[in-house]
Amino acid sequence: MLDVDDVIERLQKLSYEEALAYWIASELEEAEFYRKLAERAKNLGLPESLVETFLRLSEDSERHAVELREEFKASFGREPSTEIPPLEVLPVLDRFERADQVKEVLETAMESELIAMNAYKALAEKVGDERLRELYLKLADVERGHYEALKREYERLGG
Repeated sequence: MLDVDDVIERLQKLSYEEALAYWIASELEEAEFYRKLAERAKNLGLPESLVETFLRLSEDSERHAVELREEFKASFGREPSTEIPPLEVLPVLDRFERADQVKEVLETAMESELIAMNAYKALAEKVGDERLRELYLKLADVERGHYEALKREYERLGG
């Protein structure tokens, strides 16, 4: 299981370049995660609004990754890479095997987004570099948006 405190400690030591590479990898991982959740929801015959929410989150994450990768390549002249696991993606996909688990999956995904948002806010307060502070605050805002989209869908489903 992901040790959030360990990830925060490692992220706190990153340069701006390394943090940007981490963000790109996290967005790509998150895009894949939400794409798989959308497929699973569709295969289970769950409401189209849920499938669309997962697809929208996947597309948003993919778009962020593409934009950030271009920024990274223009700034640093190479492809980004990182060894730090993303905070946003918890292993919930394997638990999403039946339609009656949809609320549990949404709750877990919302919790994952909140953990990431709070971790990035904490990082913004701890780092001295202003560019890193701004980067982590942007990350926190992205995760807040993901949380809110999931929460709306959860409430729509009677949660």
